[in-house]
Amino acid sequence: MRKTLVGIATVISLVASSNFAFADAAKPGQSMTHMKTLAGISATLEGQGILLYVQGGATSAVAGESVSSADGQVVFHIPITGAKNGVKHVGSNIVFFNSANNKQVQLKNPIIDLGKGTISAVIPQGTGEATTVLQITNASTLKPAVTKDRKASLKTTAYKGAALSLAPGIGAALSSLLELPEGSIPEGLAFATADVTLYSKLKSKR
Repeated sequence: MRKTLVGIATVISLVASSNFAFADAAKPGQSMTHMKTLAGISATLEGQGILLYVQGGATSAVAGESVSSADGQVVFHIPITGAKNGVKHVGSNIVFFNSANNKQVQLKNPIIDLGKGTISAVIPQGTGEATTVLQITNASTLKPAVTKDRKASLKTTAYKGAALSLAPGIGAALSSLLELPEGSIPEGLAFATADVTLYSKLKSKR
Protein backbone atom coordinates (compact mmCIF):
# COMPACT_ATOMS: atom_id res chain seq x y z
CA MET A 1 0.00 0.00 0.00
CA ARG A 2 2.63 2.50 -1.10
CA LYS A 3 0.22 5.00 -2.66
CA THR A 4 -2.85 6.94 -1.61
CA LEU A 5 -4.33 9.61 -1.74
CA VAL A 6 -10.78 14.61 -2.37
CA GLY A 7 -21.92 34.12 1.64
CA ILE A 8 -24.13 31.12 1.74
CA ALA A 9 -21.09 30.03 3.74
CA THR A 10 -23.28 29.54 6.79
CA VAL A 11 -25.30 26.97 4.87
CA ILE A 12 -22.28 24.71 4.54
CA SER A 13 -20.44 25.54 7.74
CA LEU A 14 -21.60 22.40 9.57
CA VAL A 15 -23.36 19.31 8.26
CA ALA A 16 -23.97 16.31 10.51
CA SER A 17 -21.59 17.63 13.17
CA SER A 18 -22.89 15.08 15.67
CA ASN A 19 -20.78 12.41 13.98
CA PHE A 20 -17.53 14.35 14.10
CA ALA A 21 -16.17 13.47 17.53
CA PHE A 22 -17.14 9.84 17.25
CA ALA A 23 -15.58 9.44 13.81
CA ASP A 24 -12.35 11.08 14.94
CA ALA A 25 -11.92 8.73 17.90
CA ALA A 26 -8.62 6.88 17.88
CA LYS A 27 -10.04 3.38 17.91
CA PRO A 28 -9.68 0.47 15.47
CA GLY A 29 -12.12 0.89 12.61
CA GLN A 30 -12.79 4.56 13.37
CA SER A 31 -10.68 6.45 10.87
CA MET A 32 -10.96 9.74 9.03
CA THR A 33 -10.19 11.58 5.82
CA HIS A 34 -9.56 15.33 6.12
CA MET A 35 -9.89 17.16 2.81
CA LYS A 36 -9.30 20.89 2.20
CA THR A 37 -10.08 22.57 -1.10
CA LEU A 38 -7.35 24.74 -2.58
CA ALA A 39 -7.58 28.48 -1.94
CA GLY A 40 -9.81 30.13 -4.52
CA ILE A 41 -11.73 27.04 -5.63
CA SER A 42 -14.76 27.78 -3.44
CA ALA A 43 -14.80 31.43 -4.57
CA THR A 44 -14.63 30.38 -8.21
CA LEU A 45 -17.53 27.98 -7.75
CA GLU A 46 -19.63 30.41 -5.71
CA GLY A 47 -19.13 32.99 -8.44
CA GLN A 48 -21.13 30.64 -10.63
CA GLY A 49 -23.70 29.98 -7.91
CA ILE A 50 -22.22 26.61 -6.96
CA LEU A 51 -22.10 25.54 -3.32
CA LEU A 52 -19.72 22.80 -2.26
CA TYR A 53 -20.37 20.74 0.86
CA VAL A 54 -20.63 17.21 2.23
CA GLN A 55 -23.64 15.35 3.55
CA GLY A 56 -24.31 12.15 5.40
CA GLY A 57 -21.81 10.96 7.98
CA ALA A 58 -19.46 13.90 7.45
CA THR A 59 -18.94 17.55 8.36
CA SER A 60 -18.05 20.71 6.41
CA ALA A 61 -16.46 23.94 7.57
CA VAL A 62 -15.15 27.12 5.97
CA ALA A 63 -11.52 28.17 6.41
CA GLY A 64 -10.70 31.84 5.81
CA GLU A 65 -12.93 34.89 5.89
CA SER A 66 -15.68 33.37 3.77
CA VAL A 67 -16.31 30.99 0.91
CA SER A 68 -16.25 33.92 -1.50
CA SER A 69 -12.90 35.30 -0.33
CA ALA A 70 -9.82 34.70 -2.47
CA ASP A 71 -8.28 32.55 0.26
CA GLY A 72 -11.52 30.80 1.23
CA GLN A 73 -11.35 27.04 1.58
CA VAL A 74 -13.89 24.34 2.37
CA VAL A 75 -12.72 21.71 4.83
CA PHE A 76 -14.30 18.25 4.82
CA HIS A 77 -14.08 15.69 7.62
CA ILE A 78 -15.25 12.36 6.23
CA PRO A 79 -15.34 9.23 8.40
CA ILE A 80 -14.01 6.00 6.95
CA THR A 81 -16.49 3.21 7.39
CA GLY A 82 -14.70 0.37 5.69
CA ALA A 83 -11.26 -0.61 4.47
CA LYS A 84 -11.80 -3.73 2.35
CA ASN A 85 -10.80 -3.24 -1.30
CA GLY A 86 -10.04 0.42 -0.70
CA VAL A 87 -10.80 3.07 1.90
CA LYS A 88 -14.58 3.43 1.80
CA HIS A 89 -16.65 6.40 2.96
CA VAL A 90 -20.06 4.77 3.02
CA GLY A 91 -22.93 7.19 3.60
CA SER A 92 -20.83 10.30 2.98
CA ASN A 93 -21.31 12.36 -0.18
CA ILE A 94 -19.49 15.35 -1.68
CA VAL A 95 -22.11 17.67 -3.18
CA PHE A 96 -21.95 20.37 -5.87
CA PHE A 97 -25.18 22.41 -5.68
CA ASN A 98 -26.24 24.99 -8.29
CA SER A 99 -28.27 27.57 -6.34
CA ALA A 100 -29.50 29.15 -9.59
CA ASN A 101 -31.51 26.12 -10.71
CA ASN A 102 -31.45 23.73 -7.70
CA LYS A 103 -29.45 21.18 -9.67
CA GLN A 104 -27.03 19.08 -7.66
CA VAL A 105 -24.39 16.49 -8.34
CA GLN A 106 -23.37 14.01 -5.65
CA LEU A 107 -20.10 12.13 -5.48
CA LYS A 108 -21.62 9.31 -3.47
CA ASN A 109 -19.69 6.93 -1.19
CA PRO A 110 -16.15 7.90 -2.28
CA ILE A 111 -13.60 5.08 -2.30
CA ILE A 112 -9.87 5.82 -2.14
CA ASP A 113 -7.81 3.20 -3.96
CA LEU A 114 -4.50 3.24 -2.14
CA GLY A 115 -2.77 1.27 -4.90
CA LYS A 116 -3.99 3.09 -8.01
CA GLY A 117 -3.96 6.59 -6.52
CA THR A 118 -7.56 7.31 -7.50
CA ILE A 119 -10.83 8.20 -5.80
CA SER A 120 -13.99 6.76 -7.31
CA ALA A 121 -17.62 7.49 -6.49
CA VAL A 122 -21.12 6.88 -7.80
CA ILE A 123 -22.80 9.90 -9.43
CA PRO A 124 -26.56 9.20 -9.18
CA GLN A 125 -27.35 12.14 -11.45
CA GLY A 126 -25.06 10.65 -14.13
CA THR A 127 -24.70 7.01 -15.14
CA GLY A 128 -25.18 5.74 -11.61
CA GLU A 129 -22.03 3.65 -11.96
CA ALA A 130 -18.80 3.92 -9.99
CA THR A 131 -16.58 6.46 -11.74
CA THR A 132 -13.08 7.78 -11.09
CA VAL A 133 -13.76 11.34 -9.94
CA LEU A 134 -10.42 12.44 -8.48
CA GLN A 135 -6.80 11.57 -9.09
CA ILE A 136 -3.97 11.74 -6.58
CA THR A 137 -1.31 13.49 -8.60
CA ASN A 138 1.52 12.87 -6.13
CA ALA A 139 0.54 9.29 -5.29
CA SER A 140 3.93 7.84 -6.26
CA THR A 141 5.75 9.94 -3.66
CA LEU A 142 3.37 9.58 -0.71
CA LYS A 143 4.71 7.53 2.16
CA PRO A 144 2.68 6.41 5.17
CA ALA A 145 3.76 7.36 8.67
CA VAL A 146 3.11 4.42 10.98
CA THR A 147 2.98 4.67 14.76
CA LYS A 148 2.26 1.91 17.23
CA ASP A 149 0.72 2.34 20.66
CA ARG A 150 1.27 -1.00 22.33
CA LYS A 151 -0.43 0.13 25.53
CA ALA A 152 -3.65 0.81 23.63
CA SER A 153 -3.00 -1.99 21.10
CA LEU A 154 -3.48 0.61 18.37
CA LYS A 155 -1.69 1.03 15.05
CA THR A 156 -2.02 4.37 13.25
CA THR A 157 -1.21 4.70 9.55
CA ALA A 158 -1.27 8.28 8.27
CA TYR A 159 -0.99 9.51 4.69
CA LYS A 160 -0.56 13.30 4.57
CA GLY A 161 -0.53 15.84 1.75
CA ALA A 162 -2.27 13.93 -1.03
CA ALA A 163 -2.81 16.32 -3.95
CA LEU A 164 -6.21 15.81 -5.59
CA SER A 165 -7.32 16.95 -9.04
CA LEU A 166 -10.46 16.26 -11.05
CA ALA A 167 -10.16 13.10 -13.11
CA PRO A 168 -10.40 13.32 -16.93
CA GLY A 169 -13.95 14.10 -18.06
CA ILE A 170 -15.25 15.03 -14.60
CA GLY A 171 -15.05 18.79 -15.16
CA ALA A 172 -17.18 18.49 -18.29
CA ALA A 173 -19.60 16.10 -16.58
CA LEU A 174 -20.09 18.44 -13.61
CA SER A 175 -20.63 21.44 -15.89
CA SER A 176 -23.20 19.53 -17.94
CA LEU A 177 -25.10 17.99 -15.02
CA LEU A 178 -25.25 21.35 -13.22
CA GLU A 179 -26.37 23.00 -16.47
CA LEU A 180 -23.42 25.37 -16.54
CA PRO A 181 -21.83 26.76 -19.70
CA GLU A 182 -19.35 24.38 -21.29
CA GLY A 183 -15.92 24.66 -19.70
CA SER A 184 -17.20 26.32 -16.51
CA ILE A 185 -15.38 23.69 -14.45
CA PRO A 186 -11.97 23.13 -16.06
CA GLU A 187 -10.71 19.67 -16.87
CA GLY A 188 -8.00 18.40 -14.54
CA LEU A 189 -8.72 21.18 -12.05
CA ALA A 190 -6.38 21.07 -9.05
CA PHE A 191 -9.05 20.63 -6.40
CA ALA A 192 -7.88 19.82 -2.88
CA THR A 193 -5.37 18.27 -0.55
CA ALA A 194 -6.20 15.39 1.75
CA ASP A 195 -4.88 13.51 4.77
CA VAL A 196 -6.04 9.99 5.54
CA THR A 197 -5.61 8.40 8.97
CA LEU A 198 -6.30 4.71 9.47
CA TYR A 199 -6.59 3.14 12.90
CA SER A 200 -6.24 -0.61 13.27
CA LYS A 201 -5.73 -3.10 16.05
CA LEU A 202 -2.10 -3.76 16.80
CA LYS A 203 -1.28 -7.43 16.64
CA SER A 204 0.35 -8.62 19.82
CA LYS A 205 3.69 -10.38 19.66
CA ARG A 206 3.86 -13.94 20.86
